[in-house]
Amino acid sequence: MSVTTPANTKLPPAADASPRPESLSALFWSFTGLALQGFGGVLAIVQRELVERRRWLTAEQFVEDWAVAQVLPGPNVVNLSLMLGDRFFGLRGALVAMAGILTFPLLVVLLLATLYASVQTLPVAQGALRGMGAVAAGLITATGLKLWPALKQNVVGTLVSIGSIAITIIAIAWLRLPLAWVLLGLGGLTCAWAYRQLGRLTAGEGTV
Repeated sequence: MSVTTPANTKLPPAADASPRPESLSALFWSFTGLALQGFGGVLAIVQRELVERRRWLTAEQFVEDWAVAQVLPGPNVVNLSLMLGDRFFGLRGALVAMAGILTFPLLVVLLLATLYASVQTLPVAQGALRGMGAVAAGLITATGLKLWPALKQNVVGTLVSIGSIAITIIAIAWLRLPLAWVLLGLGGLTCAWAYRQLGRLTAGEGTV
């Protein structure tokens, strides 16, 4: 038995499968909470909040957006907040997300800078900073390993991705080459390779 729907009856719109902030205020407080957690190991916090907890992005989307945020001038997380705010609510969302990522952390940083000025010569304070640096490096490394499976679906390919990572580490950590030159040189080559691979995929789909 089939049921027909009258022509003048409007069906409810399909629910959006991708979660998103409900309002501008929710976007503001989400990025504020994210920023207040992200001292030092910001990449780990951003990945956990946006991908695992809120599910605003998939792992693959996060890798792609974070790569763009790193290439653009300015702080990575601020660039990412602008991109996501614009994606959800347009220009207003971009401005609100940026305000959320900067306002309260700016106040906290100013307060900490004032307090640190009075204890910066103490060995305890210097040791604490070195310890926090090691923890931040560990968080970033762990997040990179967690996001590694997302590269398997990247059009560049796993071998090229591994090679690019290795060459980048050697060029910056060992050879001490400027970051800008590494981005322009190696980044340009990998972009050209990705463009070539996308062209081959498009041509293959056209022949099917």
